[in-house]
Amino acid sequence: MMDSLRHLKDEDVLVLLNDLLEQYGYDFTDYSFASVKRRLQRVYSADRFPSFAEFRYRVKSDPEYLIYLMEQITVNVTEMFRDPHFFEILRKQVLPVLATYPLIRIWHAGCSTGEEVYSMAILLDELNLLHKSVIYATDINESVLEKARKGIFPLQHMQQYSQNYLASGGQQEFSAYYAANYEYAKFTDRLREKIIFAAHNLVTDHSFNEFQLIICRNVLIYFNKELQDKVLHLFSDSLEQLGFMALGAKETLRFTTVAPLFKPFANKEKIWRKIST
Repeated sequence: MMDSLRHLKDEDVLVLLNDLLEQYGYDFTDYSFASVKRRLQRVYSADRFPSFAEFRYRVKSDPEYLIYLMEQITVNVTEMFRDPHFFEILRKQVLPVLATYPLIRIWHAGCSTGEEVYSMAILLDELNLLHKSVIYATDINESVLEKARKGIFPLQHMQQYSQNYLASGGQQEFSAYYAANYEYAKFTDRLREKIIFAAHNLVTDHSFNEFQLIICRNVLIYFNKELQDKVLHLFSDSLEQLGFMALGAKETLRFTTVAPLFKPFANKEKIWRKIST
């Protein structure tokens, strides 16, 4: 009887997704319904709720549980030098422009567990720019930020990360950037010293600096159009004139209210440059 009670119906999932959209602004309509249902079902069963009503009440009334649930739904899929050509464009076309600045300020919004942040630090290091750079890495989820701060990742992932690094134009031995210890790889303190990790909610928090590069990949797809516009205006307000903004593969500025403020820089890699205020 308990097993059947812990089985989510399609209509339950739709109700919960509607709650997440209406109450918190998280929009999962572009995601595979089967995939989202499977992830919700896993949480629902693991936490042994006696009924869907109690599960729904917990999500709507407990902010900490919401953060946990969002982490489970989004799965924080990331890796170092993910989409190597994107990082190659940063290496060859974007960062050489930023090299002309006396101080380079970069914002990684929605940084998750930090793999792409450390990738950026490595790029800056290889271009001899790390010493005059500051990377602000933010996320709404404190638990993933804590993982990111440590700079420790499973050693089993290093082979794939090394391949990504080389495909992005890396010239060094990737293993020089970390120390292997049993089943984990710890990245050098020299990289971490230039990264500031902090909690930031893109929906409710304001701009906190002026940047030359903002990277926010595969985060806006969680928001409805209204919230996407709000966040994009936040990015625009946080970006210097002629600064760069990079989004995820399924994200775009087309049909947004900030589109006139930007021009495409690298279409395929979803990189724009700010041309107006």
